[in-house]
Order: sequence, then C-alpha cells, then structure tokens
Amino acid sequence: MTDFRALIEALCKSAVEFVLVGGVAATLHGSARLTQDVDVVYSRKPENLVRIARALQPLNPTLRGAPAGLPFRLDEQTLAAGLNFTLTTSAGDIDLLGEIAGAGTYEALAGHTVAVELFGLRCLCLDLPTLIHAKIAAGRPRDLDAVAELRALLAEQKGS
Repeated sequence: MTDFRALIEALCKSAVEFVLVGGVAATLHGSARLTQDVDVVYSRKPENLVRIARALQPLNPTLRGAPAGLPFRLDEQTLAAGLNFTLTTSAGDIDLLGEIAGAGTYEALAGHTVAVELFGLRCLCLDLPTLIHAKIAAGRPRDLDAVAELRALLAEQKGS
C-alpha cells in the first residue's frame, strides 16, 4: 500500500520543486479512480536534484521492476544522468518524471498548475485541461479510459 502522505511530506519538507501529475492529480480534481503511486514532474535544476535525493534516501528507494540485488543509488548524479525514474520506496511507489508527453518539463508546466493543500502541505498540481491533454498524449489505454471522466469534471467546473 502506498503511503501518499509520507511521499508527499518527504518532498515538501525538503523543498523539492515538483508538480503532481497522473492519478493523484486526477483525484485532486475529483476523479473517483484509484491510483497506486505518486507521479511528479520535477525541476532538473542541480539544487533540486540534491533535495530530491535527500528527501527520498530515508525511504530506501530502488528501481521498480529491476532485478533483485541490482545496485542502485539515488543521488544527484544519478538523477542528472537520467530523466524518468520509477521507484519503489518503503512508503510505496513514486515516479519521478523529468518531463511528460503533451505537457513537457517542470518549467513548461509553470502556467498550467494550481496550488493545492494536501495533508496540510501546499504543493502544485497540474491543472485539469493540461492533465487531460497529457493523458491523451500518453496514449496508454488506462490514461485514455480516464479522459472521459476528466472531461466531465472539467465541464462541471466550467458550469459552476
């Protein structure tokens, strides 16, 4: 079971620059779908990579789906050398995304976020129109299945 609070607190308390995307973002916008992990687009600035590594190290991150015993160390060098990381931690799964299809990097998302309070912490969440666009661009069946519900939520927001 994913401890969403522990993952988000770890990032927020370490002042990591990130935007919630994926299933958590959809839930924050009113989706009834369940998600198993936390997906974030993170700033790739060197100082932010240091903060991410510091935030997640206590949660013993490993590469999700990698063979047991495969050496892995989450640090700023590893983050700088890669882009997207699917991790398992002691608090559950988290996907660190340097960019997402249809929406881009952390910096590109700057005008497409809303501030939300989650577990008493303030963080950024992808706005609903951009989330819909990103899910369509991802093109995975589970993302496309979510689009109809997200469009209905957007229509409801515009109607209020």
